[in-house]
Amino acid sequence: MAVAEKIFDGLSRRAVLTGGLAGGILLSFHLPVRAFGVNEPVQPPDDTAGKFAPNAFIRIDAGGTTTLVMPQVEMGQGVYTSISMILAEELDADFSRLALEHAPPSDKLYGNPMFGIQATGNSNSIRAWWPHLRAAGASARAMLVQAAAQQWQVDPASCTTANSEVMHKDSGRKLSYGELALAASSEVPPKDVPLKDPKDFVLIGKPLKRLDTPDKVNGKAVYGIDAILPNMKFATLKACPVFGGKVAKVDDSAAKKIPGVQKIVVLDDLVAVVGDHMWAAKKGLDALVIDWDEGPNAHISSTDIWRDLRAASEKDGAVAKSAGDIVKGLATGDRLDAAYELPFLAHATMEPINATVHVTPDLCEVWTGTQVMTRVQSEAAKAAGLPVEKVIVNNHLLGGGFGRKLEPDMVVAAVRIAKQVDGPVKVVWTREEDIQHDVYRPVYRDNIAATLSDGKIVGWKYRVSGSAIMARWFPAGFQNGVDIDGVDSGIDMPYDIPNFHVEFVRAEPPAVPTGFWRGVGPNNNVFAIESFMDELAKKAGKDPVDFRRGMLGKNPRLLAALNLAAEKSGWGQPSPDRVGRGVSVQPSFASFIATVVEAEIDESGEVKLRRVTCAVDTGIAVNPDTVVAQLEGGLIFGLTAALYGEVTIDKGRVQQSNFNDYRMLRIDQAPKIEVHVIESGEAPGGIGETGVTAGPPALRNAIYAATGVALRRLPIDRAMIAAGKKS
Repeated sequence: MAVAEKIFDGLSRRAVLTGGLAGGILLSFHLPVRAFGVNEPVQPPDDTAGKFAPNAFIRIDAGGTTTLVMPQVEMGQGVYTSISMILAEELDADFSRLALEHAPPSDKLYGNPMFGIQATGNSNSIRAWWPHLRAAGASARAMLVQAAAQQWQVDPASCTTANSEVMHKDSGRKLSYGELALAASSEVPPKDVPLKDPKDFVLIGKPLKRLDTPDKVNGKAVYGIDAILPNMKFATLKACPVFGGKVAKVDDSAAKKIPGVQKIVVLDDLVAVVGDHMWAAKKGLDALVIDWDEGPNAHISSTDIWRDLRAASEKDGAVAKSAGDIVKGLATGDRLDAAYELPFLAHATMEPINATVHVTPDLCEVWTGTQVMTRVQSEAAKAAGLPVEKVIVNNHLLGGGFGRKLEPDMVVAAVRIAKQVDGPVKVVWTREEDIQHDVYRPVYRDNIAATLSDGKIVGWKYRVSGSAIMARWFPAGFQNGVDIDGVDSGIDMPYDIPNFHVEFVRAEPPAVPTGFWRGVGPNNNVFAIESFMDELAKKAGKDPVDFRRGMLGKNPRLLAALNLAAEKSGWGQPSPDRVGRGVSVQPSFASFIATVVEAEIDESGEVKLRRVTCAVDTGIAVNPDTVVAQLEGGLIFGLTAALYGEVTIDKGRVQQSNFNDYRMLRIDQAPKIEVHVIESGEAPGGIGETGVTAGPPALRNAIYAATGVALRRLPIDRAMIAAGKKS
């Protein structure tokens, strides 16, 4: 068994929970009666009296209101609607009369089943929670049926449920869930309640309208940055522009003269200006004269980082997976070697990072949008010098996360500032501060060697070099030198290759903080692997689609997606001069996706996206409309990075600052996107990141098809394309 496949052997969910971050209970939140396991009792707060609260996700009051508690956070991915659909499906709740609430921080109640801690990421909101949410809904429904049957003195099997009512079909009697709430609370949760047959679904599989859309359209939606409290002050900050630098001296005389400026907070590594409103705080910040102690990292540059990474990539790595005889495999047939590189990337979420905090001697309350509730709570407690149970976290909608809000640093900084302020303070990072003090997608270098015989790959050696994000963020995911995220989509390639070897080299860039960025390991590995596949196809003298088809015999779901994408995209049909079609396939995040990008490249090397065609088998699509929307958004996100995305370092500083030099794809550049969702009865896969990983290699391969230029680094090199340097 490969190292990466052994990582979680012997590591029980209970061990992960007890070894994870401590999670306290929100004092201001109504918790359910029972814990994560639908039969594990948890002492309820006093104000749940009279409510039916059978598990961590469902509460029904006597008035008939069904409140669903969301274990994952809504950051634009439609997860609140999908989770509600799953719960309401098995509960047989009236979907038009639901109330939704953010879950409070609690690893015990809401720890993600894949990791045991309360986190939203890795495209696992639906695939991780699918069986647990269904079981929670079915168990609650069974308790309501038992309560009704006992009142009517009938066999529970003679009762049916629909639209938040229990009905006795023989007598025509019926009771609403609200009328049964009190009685159902006394029922013992049944074990192993049968789940619905998918053919009986009335909600799942339907393209229902998202529950969060109306409030986002009419402005009622509250994001973290929208939090408003009585007597609240506003603050913005400036940290040392050099990684790891400190504050040396501050001249705040001009800043104090600006109307509305209330206070200057000087900490060891940052300076914040507190004002009556954001404009005063920002103008005050601009007026500061700050001398920085830049420290030892002021010499670091992108040139140094790439030199060190390339040197590290030539060394042997920790073995992540090995099958067959790689030495024999690489000695057989025609050999091709290549190396691919990806740069640092910033998140640049629509909502700049922010947090509102009120710290008193015995309480810290936080209002923010985060992907990692309990980690925010525990880190805020440390910063405030308080026990975890004295920290309240109010989570809001996120204006984009993409992995950036899996970090608690913005809340920690806000707590440190708030400790110096009397009353609540909203701390907002400017766009420049956001981009220049991000936690960046790592730089990666991938070395590949492969051999061909009879038009197929017989030997494959793949070495990934880059940061081990898991070593910092979730140490259980980094063992024996292998980062499970770093090799994701590398060790589980879909192709039939008899001699296969994957290594991981941990190479941390000096000083630059690295973290998750919507796909991370897979968006590196899929780019390198699928780009190399096109070069191998050319060497074998085969069409890129046919070349892949020949090695997908053991992966029928991905083969079906590839065939559908090829058909719908017009693959093989003639195209105009300097227009190319490129393909990529991937089994990432337990979804199977094939993508074709059609692009036009002019003589200057500029690229125009003409059309993107996607076919996906993501198992049971809880809400097909959300699947399509997520793939569309992910494709734009990934294609933007492929065309423009790069963060560079000079003298220890990030050189990019705003959307003028960290570009986004603009609306007039967006291509036509077609998404074809394949009907499937398999368990749901992940979808939030699959489009991000799919777009870049397909675009690169379209450029290769149109020009013969084999790009091996992103973002695309327009000068190289214009010069016509071919492989």
